Amino acid sequence: MTPRADVAPFRSFILKVANRCNIDCDYCYVFNSADQAWRHLPARMSADVARAAGLRIGEHAAVHGLGSVHVVLHGGEPLLAGPRHMADLFGAVREGVPAGVAVRFELQTNGTLLTQPWLDLFERYEVVVGVSLDGPPTANDRHRLTHASRSSAASAVRGIELLRSRPHLFAGLLAVVDLANDPVEVHDYLASFEPPVIDFGLPHGTHDEPPHRDDPSVPEYGLWMSRVYDAWLARSEQRHSVRMLEDIVALSSGVHSSVESLGLAPPTSIVIESDGTIEGVDTLRSVEEGASWLGRDVFSQSFNEVLHHPKLLHRQNGKAALADQCQSCPLVEVCGGGYLPHRFSTDRGYRNPSVYCADLEYLIRHVQGSLRQHGWAPQALTPP
Repeated sequence: MTPRADVAPFRSFILKVANRCNIDCDYCYVFNSADQAWRHLPARMSADVARAAGLRIGEHAAVHGLGSVHVVLHGGEPLLAGPRHMADLFGAVREGVPAGVAVRFELQTNGTLLTQPWLDLFERYEVVVGVSLDGPPTANDRHRLTHASRSSAASAVRGIELLRSRPHLFAGLLAVVDLANDPVEVHDYLASFEPPVIDFGLPHGTHDEPPHRDDPSVPEYGLWMSRVYDAWLARSEQRHSVRMLEDIVALSSGVHSSVESLGLAPPTSIVIESDGTIEGVDTLRSVEEGASWLGRDVFSQSFNEVLHHPKLLHRQNGKAALADQCQSCPLVEVCGGGYLPHRFSTDRGYRNPSVYCADLEYLIRHVQGSLRQHGWAPQALTPP
């Protein structure tokens, strides 16, 4: 299939190498959401699936002239695949990608199973590693317990400290916002590990099942992240970035976002499940059964064919795919209507403002107000 010039190619390929986990996060969209597809999927990806995925990735890179591709090993908990099998997966993916295309491997883990042999493997394949941690032990253990309802914090911290011994492998920390936790305490604790990036995510919710709020009339998540922003700005000695906040600054300056949850740039990631089936946005599992499934797989279809799947049209339509009130909002270039799963309702599908609309507005205006105070007036700043 000849690629259309106006459709952005995939650049980030998320491989679900394990469909089981050794801890039981209650907010997990894979295991504790409306879609329970994991029960019918292989516990780990085979080398044959990884090889087919690598060939499809290489094919896509060649068709679109990509100089590099981003391959993310995900789960479940990907380290449950085991070091020897993981080495086979890395090798199988690389086999399919042309020699002139750089493969940037990344792995997202809960950190509890990290060991020196794992780090040796990551050195060999130049894999950077992100770790999920929601804050200090009390904060982390609100949601991230083991299957025996025990704390996972100490094991995760041990893994992070091990990873810090090879800082070039440390991609950063991922934390889910919880209003019950103090935002400054969480930020400062995570920053104490000296990650290059802290990536805060909002808990998944829809208009049918909105996220928890103590007071629905208050933009509590926006206030929470605004306090993180102030703490981040005040710690000039720290060198980490906070992805959501940096994206808001960048988008306010007219620069594209690096994540799918903000801005209007077309997303460029795609998910390959452990059996080789292809998903669009896998977090749509939090919406309803089958919401993320495309009916395609790496054995039968190219990624070019998947680019034009009807379920992915929102990627190509930009602002036109949003609710009417979003299209006319002065902040739309920055918020992008919010993350796709957070727009869903049974009545209107995805043509709704985000369930975090008021929070995003508060946070964006807070960041932009701070930029004005510091004498910076980039092109996309909106009136106060």
